[in-house]
This record gives sequence, C-alpha cells and structure tokens, in this order.
Amino acid sequence: MSVILAIESSCDDTSVAICNNGKITANVIANQTIHQNYGGVIPELASRVHQQNIVPAVQQALINANVTKQDINAVAFTRGPGLLGSLLVGVSFAKSFALALNVPLISVNHMHAHILAHFIDDPKPSFPFLCLTVSGGHTQIVLVKDYFDMEIVGETLDDAAGEAFDKTAKLLNLPYPGGPLVDKHAKMGNPLAFKFAEPQIADLNFSFSGFKTSILYFIRKQEQQNPDFIAENLDDICASVQHSIVQILLNKLKKAAKQYNIKEIAIAGGVSANSGLRDGLQKTADELGWNIYIPAFQYCTDNAGMIAIAGYHKFLKEDFVGQDVSPMARMEF
Repeated sequence: MSVILAIESSCDDTSVAICNNGKITANVIANQTIHQNYGGVIPELASRVHQQNIVPAVQQALINANVTKQDINAVAFTRGPGLLGSLLVGVSFAKSFALALNVPLISVNHMHAHILAHFIDDPKPSFPFLCLTVSGGHTQIVLVKDYFDMEIVGETLDDAAGEAFDKTAKLLNLPYPGGPLVDKHAKMGNPLAFKFAEPQIADLNFSFSGFKTSILYFIRKQEQQNPDFIAENLDDICASVQHSIVQILLNKLKKAAKQYNIKEIAIAGGVSANSGLRDGLQKTADELGWNIYIPAFQYCTDNAGMIAIAGYHKFLKEDFVGQDVSPMARMEF
C-alpha cells in the first residue's frame, strides 16, 4: 500500500498530485499567467509565484484525492532539469513535508517522468519502446528498455521543436504562450501553402536553429512585398510551419523505428498535445503498423501526475534520497 504526494515545479506551473497504489487520484495544476505580460517565462517571477501557489495546491490535491497528510507514505518531487529558483521551491517544500511526517523522499528526473506518464492510464506500452519527447526545452528520441533503463538515441543539437513553435508565434505577433495558438490557426490553414526546408542532420539527431531562421527571413521578405502578409495568411503560415516541424519529427522517428526494429511508439512532452503531431503520428502508425501511445492532455504538459507515477515505481524499489538532496538545473538523463 502506498499513497505518494508528488510535486512538480520545474518551470512556471505549480503542480501537486496524489498517487494511491499506482493510480493517480488527484492532479492539481496552478498555471502562472504573469508571464504573458513579458512574452516568456521570467525565472524570478516564476519562483515567487510557486511560493504563493504550492500550499494551496497541496491542500487541493489532498481534498481531491480524499486523503489526509497522515495518509502520505512518501513524497516525490522534481529534482531537475529546470529553472533553479522554481525547482528550489518544490524541493524545499518536499523535504520539509517529508521531514515533518517522517516519510521517505523520492527524487524524480523531469524527463524520465514525461516518458513514464504513459503508465498512468491504459493502454500502456510494452518494453522496449521508442518515445519521442518534445517540449519547449527538449527534443529527444529515447529507447525505453525498462522503467528506469532509458537511452537517448537522438536529440536536438541546438533548439527544441517547442522553441520553433514559440518563435514562430512571436514572429506572427501571437500572445504567449504561442505554441497552442499556432496549432489553433493551423487547423484552419493549408499545410502545403508554404514550403520550408528540412534540416539535414546526421543520424537520429535534430536541429531547429536554422529552421527558425528560415521562417524569420521568409516572413521579412513577404512583408517587404506586402505589409499585410501575416494578417492575410496567418492560418496558412501556421499550418505550413506546423506541417514542416511535424514532418521533421516523424521522419526521424520512422528512421529510429526501422533502425531498432520497434513498433511500440510513444510521444511525450508539451508538444505531444499538438494536434498536427498527434494526427501525423496516427497516420504514420496506420501506414507502418505501429502501436502508438499518446498521454491524456493533462499529462502532456508539465504536471505532477507524471512525477507521481515515476515516484510510485521508485517507491516499489525503495529508491529514496536523503534530506541533503538539492535541485539541479541541469541533470543527466
């Protein structure tokens, strides 16, 4: 029997979840809206809002799961990677909470948790499987051999796919966070209206730096000829950019699946909520006979539910850490 309290505070969302014997019974996410004024996350502001949100989020999670503090058997938390100030709030609270209740602490790697989110609901992937993890800060293809036996077989050499979405949104004067808005406009546009070159990167690695630059130059050139180009073509621009990014991701994923002879394929991370990527993955799966796994929307973006399920599997192994643990902005996979 285990009731695990989990805390996620790696960036700008404060999240608290409860895992009761492997089942997520609460997943509270407190979003931060203050960053919309600045067009991106301001680390100092993020950590301050985490301090305001964490106690109410914990209280709400306990209420939603119908448990009390005395029912908690362990506290799991995101150690890294992430913004150091934000991580510090979550780690400090987790240590204090565990110390007060005299229960063990469980350290979780944020990137491992994104992958393990697939074990929250059915159907669950079988080992080994490939997971394309795509977010604002990471783009990785991971060979998952067991719950904590994972190998990165391909990753971005510079910028992440999520950054390409966010940069495009900024160029198109869409408010922050722009990724979901690009997706929204893309649904109404023609994905073949404009063509962008696919970066030719060796092996299973990615690069989105040059891709972002090509979008910048394309928009500048078009606006010189027509100052109203963005307003008149917003849906088509979003659809074309999204189509290009999705094709870059899926082409590498297809190459990885063939190389490792694996048909169990998963996606994770914030960008896995993108409708274009989900549709493209389903189409590819139908063509190649893949079994695909996509987390529920609430488990795609940063959330404590994924920290809780990772913590649960560590709890079963009695993989605990001491009170001397500290957050890590950069953390080895």
